[in-house]
Amino acid sequence: MPIAPSVKLGQNVLIPQPDLVNLYGCEIGDDTKIGAFVEIQKGVQVGRFCKISSHSFLCEGVTLEDEVFVGHGVLFINDRYPRAATGERLQTEADWQVIPTLIKKGASLGSGSVILCGVTVGRGALVGAGAVVTKDVPDYAVVAGVPGRVRGDARKKGKKD
Repeated sequence: MPIAPSVKLGQNVLIPQPDLVNLYGCEIGDDTKIGAFVEIQKGVQVGRFCKISSHSFLCEGVTLEDEVFVGHGVLFINDRYPRAATGERLQTEADWQVIPTLIKKGASLGSGSVILCGVTVGRGALVGAGAVVTKDVPDYAVVAGVPGRVRGDARKKGKKD
């Protein structure tokens, strides 16, 4: 079942293609839209009026506050030192600790961006397409590149810095 019974959906959540998403153990706020081929794992909190575009992956430990935009193919990471096995066995949840990530109100994550664990993307910040966010992003900052670096102020839309 693409939308597990453990999912808490707010009012007016729009999932145009429910058979093409994988949601389990998460909470989705009112008036949020989720595109096709999106996976949202257990423990993820999504606020109100968010838009999560197709092919995005929100892993355990991610919190989106209200009015967050997630572009196409955005990836979150929740483990700084991922490994498949521990000694002679596959790792389980007991072998690692989830490192939380916070995306604050009104932030926008451009298509193809990668957000590493343990960071906070500030209120109203804009992460450019393809950026790799490795450290905290200040409120209203424009971040671009690999690794992501502050390039401007989102409040100066259309103005040169």
